Amino acid sequence: MDKIAPCLWFDGQAEEAAQLYTSVIPGSSITKVQKNLADGPAGPAGMVLLVEFRLAGQRFLALNGGMKMEYTHALSLTVNVDDQAELDRVWDGLMAGGGHPEQCGWLKDRYGVSWQVVPTAIGRWMEDPARGARVMQALLGMVKLDIATLEAAWQG
Repeated sequence: MDKIAPCLWFDGQAEEAAQLYTSVIPGSSITKVQKNLADGPAGPAGMVLLVEFRLAGQRFLALNGGMKMEYTHALSLTVNVDDQAELDRVWDGLMAGGGHPEQCGWLKDRYGVSWQVVPTAIGRWMEDPARGARVMQALLGMVKLDIATLEAAWQG
């Protein structure tokens, strides 16, 4: 068992959200669904209370907390992708059903969770100050990232 697992708060959509996330991120699965044993703030007995799931090996929890809580950009989930096809697939999956695109590869999914979908190479591209500055300048003008354009900025 992982020592630390992020717990995402939902108002009745914990299982639905976990199903979306595990369908979009390769190597992911729902590992446990716990139902309410008695009526409580999260809903009546028998309703889903907690969903344990793994995204690319990382353990997460999704809790039906019984009221709506707003997420902020202070916490986001980053998905590193290898190529544009994977970026497009993950981006489109997380945007499905009412997500909202944001600047620099960020989006909010339909539940309000903030995600960053970025190329794995971005860390390497940002190591060199001059080349990294060109990459950052290109990135600042994007919503969904275009890997070819970012790589071209890195190449100069």
